[in-house]
Amino acid sequence: MKNDLERATKFTHMGRPPAGLGTSVSHPVTRASTLLFDKAEDLYRNDVRGYGRHGAAVHDALADLFTELEGGIGTMLYSSGLAALTGPILSIVKPGDHILLTDSTYGPTRHFCVTFLKRMGVKTTFYDPHIGAGIDTLIQDNTVLILLESPGSLTFEVQDIPAIAKAAKAKNVTTLIDNTWSAGLTLSPLQMGIDISIHAATKYFGGHSDVMYGAAIFANTARFKRAQMAAKQLGNASSPDDAYQILRGFRTVLPRFRQQEATSLALAEWLMTRDEVHQVLHPAVSDHPDHDLWARDFTGGGCIFSVVLKPLSDADVLRFIDGLNLFGIGYSYGGFESLAIHCDPQLSRNCAEPLAGPLVRFACGLEAMIDLKSDIEQSLAQVF
Repeated sequence: MKNDLERATKFTHMGRPPAGLGTSVSHPVTRASTLLFDKAEDLYRNDVRGYGRHGAAVHDALADLFTELEGGIGTMLYSSGLAALTGPILSIVKPGDHILLTDSTYGPTRHFCVTFLKRMGVKTTFYDPHIGAGIDTLIQDNTVLILLESPGSLTFEVQDIPAIAKAAKAKNVTTLIDNTWSAGLTLSPLQMGIDISIHAATKYFGGHSDVMYGAAIFANTARFKRAQMAAKQLGNASSPDDAYQILRGFRTVLPRFRQQEATSLALAEWLMTRDEVHQVLHPAVSDHPDHDLWARDFTGGGCIFSVVLKPLSDADVLRFIDGLNLFGIGYSYGGFESLAIHCDPQLSRNCAEPLAGPLVRFACGLEAMIDLKSDIEQSLAQVF
């Protein structure tokens, strides 16, 4: 396919079977564990799939789309977003190694590093997401990996990605970023020097809150091959039915993302005017402390943001969440339904000052913005 086509065109036409007489418009799903060979000597070839755990044509098509999305050299597919993080990490670290992890990271990533990796003998140091080039001072002789997330989970700090990538490359340290917030549509970290970009494809690419999936896109062939080997050794596999659903989601991700992005920005700007709100944490709004950095590196926003409410009791925060009619109460984002969660019970930080009030995260779905606005307004009125 021509390289100068727009993304909307590529996402529509890539990864489809060649047209023929009555060809299906999408890849068929092949469900198989055992794969048969007509010659015994072919069973041990390295250039063909030997077992169903290694995927099918639908997996290849999906991996090609993620590689195109990020401009990488190859993509590994995983059964969930968390697996897409832990799999590449395990392909890099060994006992005695040290890693640097942004303090604003996704909670399960944090938990994995301070429990599983700790048991392996891998030490984790949390760093301030605003450290930028100063991360050079934290790199030790045994540091092998720096994990980024921009914007940060729950509190939406924006990191200086190029500065961190440059410092890491100078000391031959691998960099990995959780790029789920942008869907790879508004941030291109591999082009900024990052080595591995991770997506919880469960979210935007699933789009309907009914499938879990993950993808890791690599900028370097050697790291990609290490991840492939680790995935085989760990028994990584993903369902062809799930791969099919994520591939289907790719076809419509752009228009869905654009609507959800616009809704989140409109709601964030409106909430900035509300007396009940102490602070809006959305990097695309002008008063966000990292807005200039966001504007430099991003071409757009995402569907989630948080607000710090004026001080309330825990009971009143829960009453506010319960009073919403159009926002589901649940984790994740990127699906068709808007969601809201009270963040304080899961908020864990080593390098940040306490917030001035309770933290609530909104994930915008495909509902009309005016209806979501009215829903928030009526619930705020119940508790303030």
